[in-house]
This record gives sequence, C-alpha cells and structure tokens, in this order.
Amino acid sequence: MSNNDILKKLRVALHLKNTDIIEILKLVDFKISESELGALFRKEDHPNYKDCGDQILRNFLNGLVIHLRGPREDGKPVD
Repeated sequence: MSNNDILKKLRVALHLKNTDIIEILKLVDFKISESELGALFRKEDHPNYKDCGDQILRNFLNGLVIHLRGPREDGKPVD
C-alpha cells in the first residue's frame, strides 16, 4: 500500500475535503496548494499524478493528531 493510498483512505474514512487537509497541514506549518494535493489523489497512470512522499504523509498525520486532540499542553511540537 502506497502513501497515496493511505492518504486517500484517511480522507474517505474521516470525511475530509481537500480544504480540510490543507488546513490540517497548516497546523504543522506545512504548505501545499490545492492543485498539488489534487495530484496526490489522481490515478497512477494520469499525467499529473504525484507520489505522496514520506514527508507529506508524516506532516499530515502529525497535523491530524493536533486537529483531533488539540495542541500538546507542554508546548512541545509533535514528533
């Protein structure tokens, strides 16, 4: 299973829109445009398909923790 597949499944399971994902990534100071995000959700044979790297998925998961639980009480960033 690729990082793209994991991101797609999380988007569906959590009923997230592209704008929600962009906002979640902003929580960890990671900026991505809506067109770049759309390229991650395309089929692999599409000319504008882009692989979801480990950095994007890691930042999304860290942002998702903040989104669902709130920021850490001790003020340290999520590892």
